[in-house]
Amino acid sequence: MREFRSFVTKEFRHIFRDRRTVLIVLIMPVVQIVLFGFAISTEINNARVDIVGDLSDPSVRRIVTRIDNNGYLNIGKVYKNTADIDGRFRKGKADVAVCFENEFDDKLNSLGTASIRIIGDGSDPNSAQMIVNYVTGVINDEQGDIDVAWSGTGPSGSSTPAVKYMYNPGMLSSYNFVPGVMGLILMLICSMMTAVSIVKEKETGTMELLLVSPLKPVWIIVSKMIPYFTLSAVNLATILLLSRFVMHVPLRGSLLLLVFISLTFIVASLAIGLLISVISSTQKTALLISGMGLTMPTMIFSGIIFPCESMPSILQYVSDIIPAKWYIIMMKKIMIEGVGFGYMVKEYIILLAMTAFLLFVSTRLFKNRL
Repeated sequence: MREFRSFVTKEFRHIFRDRRTVLIVLIMPVVQIVLFGFAISTEINNARVDIVGDLSDPSVRRIVTRIDNNGYLNIGKVYKNTADIDGRFRKGKADVAVCFENEFDDKLNSLGTASIRIIGDGSDPNSAQMIVNYVTGVINDEQGDIDVAWSGTGPSGSSTPAVKYMYNPGMLSSYNFVPGVMGLILMLICSMMTAVSIVKEKETGTMELLLVSPLKPVWIIVSKMIPYFTLSAVNLATILLLSRFVMHVPLRGSLLLLVFISLTFIVASLAIGLLISVISSTQKTALLISGMGLTMPTMIFSGIIFPCESMPSILQYVSDIIPAKWYIIMMKKIMIEGVGFGYMVKEYIILLAMTAFLLFVSTRLFKNRL
């Protein structure tokens, strides 16, 4: 028994002497439960609701006030022309539009019925359906109050809303997940290829031989990235073909624009792999960081599954530094909404700046380390 206790004591000492093991075993679960507990939420907060109608109409104003008082909904812009809805959706300034017909209050009181249309942005079907349900619930509550007020005085007015989803009338989930999975796959594959390739050279001791060649270290790194860039371009073509002809996700925008933005994202992902190779000493470490270290943050903070707008403010800032988030936003705009480059200038500038920053930091640290 004494020998057994000595072995157990020895193992505890080995564990606590290795800071990385302590970090993984004790600290990592705490960080994960805090992040996941706040980030993973199926609720939609601060959804932007546009109003198409006349606010001077008493019934319209009453319903709009009720929507604005809902904790999950915020009134965005009020306008009178339904033609403006498409532009608001494409610019990402609205999630849902509630449309009231002309002379809504008069028709509700005189005819006993008046029409309301709820138009959702179907490019993100999960979020759109939840927001539409919130708005429908508010309108139904208002209808219930009208029924109570009219009871015993005649037939009640009816304002049951009709629902429509733009860009994705069938509410197919593939419209949401395929662009997200594209970003996840490209980031993981590209970063893993670059990280493992360069770490392998460091492990075998051949990187020093490369650095004494006439080429500067920066050009050596670029020469190692080009083959993986080519292979990633082939992967991109395969993913696009599968998404179009197997998943039946439309491509309503420019194919050239999609390819151009995707190649920029590929360079950013390769730069992430290069950065991982700098801080890793073995292939196993590089695979662990590029695999587990990128998969969960990308899935949670890029908006693939959970809307970033529903996260606490500090976690929204965390999501802003995930390159896949901006890439996925642009892919949805091109593939589902069919918009041009003018509608995604902000997202592309952010992605381009991240790419340049990652390349600069990776090459500088790589040169200093070796």
